[in-house]
Parts: sequence; structure tokens; C-alpha cells
Amino acid sequence: MSAAVYRVESAHPMIGPLLPVAGANFLDLVDRALAVVLAAKSRTRPCGHEIRVVHVPTGKVVFRKTDACLTASGDDL
Repeated sequence: MSAAVYRVESAHPMIGPLLPVAGANFLDLVDRALAVVLAAKSRTRPCGHEIRVVHVPTGKVVFRKTDACLTASGDDL
């Protein structure tokens, strides 16, 4: 039995409180739910770029989000 692999990826470096390596462009995980949570809680540097979760064997994107840019006051730019 082979384990499904999910990749959290972005064209730009990702940062976030749950990522084990700050500044990485991708992270491979076995658990789909964990991959989605990591992607949802992560941001890109510079801000405003897409983060995706891809099912590696099929290449299907199972989750995607575009990082929002926020000012110091928390308002969108």
C-alpha cells in the first residue's frame, strides 16, 4: 500500500507559524488535512502570491489560496 503524498507549494518563499522550515517553496506531507491547514495558515514573501496543495501522484490541486497583503494596522492594501 503506497501513501498518498501532498505537496504544499508556492512560486515564492512561504512563511508561517506551523511550517518547519521558513522560506521554503514546497513541503511534502502524507496527510491531506495537515497539508491544507499548513497552506491555509502560511503566507508568501513577498505577500500576495498563491499557495497550493497538490496531490502529487495525480497532479490535482486540492486547495489553493492567494495570500492577502496587510498593512501594519491590519487593513488590506
